[in-house]
Amino acid sequence: MELAPKDGAVGESANSPDELQTVVFRLADEAYGIDIFRVNEIIRLREITSIPKTDSHVRGLVNLRGKTIPVLDLRARFNLAQADETENTRIIVVESEGGNVGIVVDAVTEVMTLQPDQIEDTPALVSDVDNDFVRGVARRNENLITLLDLDRALAA
Repeated sequence: MELAPKDGAVGESANSPDELQTVVFRLADEAYGIDIFRVNEIIRLREITSIPKTDSHVRGLVNLRGKTIPVLDLRARFNLAQADETENTRIIVVESEGGNVGIVVDAVTEVMTLQPDQIEDTPALVSDVDNDFVRGVARRNENLITLLDLDRALAA
């Protein structure tokens, strides 16, 4: 799945302000969602130049149409087991406080609109310092989608 750059008006529609348009992706067979308005584009995995002496979740840098952007590995960031990259592996380029950042995910599955009644706060039992990058959980039929607080998930 490839999405056009943000200027392509992906996600700009006449939806209710309470709705949340979400890019859903998979990591280790779990579904995660991020606000579509933070996503600039989704690209295929490409050569990543590693940078010595960086945190383990920093994969390196990529050249994206003449701009150099850092790429983070969310599996490493979330302490998940590493897995082989596949044909479905993607880099989601998102806006952060420090500029554009790429995040490596197993696959981007869909763009969906969540209604307010589908979104719940993180249960207190799983909400602690280690999970402060989770802003809520969305229900979709029998499945759950973990909604990420992108700024906290990307923070060093």
